[in-house]
Amino acid sequence: MKPLRQPNTRPVLTYQPRVEPSPPSHAFRVDGFKDVWLLRNRYVAFVLVGNAFRQSPPFTLPESAQRWAIQVRHENEIY
Repeated sequence: MKPLRQPNTRPVLTYQPRVEPSPPSHAFRVDGFKDVWLLRNRYVAFVLVGNAFRQSPPFTLPESAQRWAIQVRHENEIY
């Protein structure tokens, strides 16, 4: 008889925003968007939370990055 397999007990990974002192100098601000920067041909949002910036995951559309920034501002009650 085969022994029972162990269930997969790996923890579920969730995205933790990076904390940066400021947006990188080689990033370019995207016109028409408040928090979106162009970084390595991807759109990234930077939101100032407390005394550091939170960096979003890279997006292919600037609207997606801006939506992420709005959501972070809403969660942290920053206006």
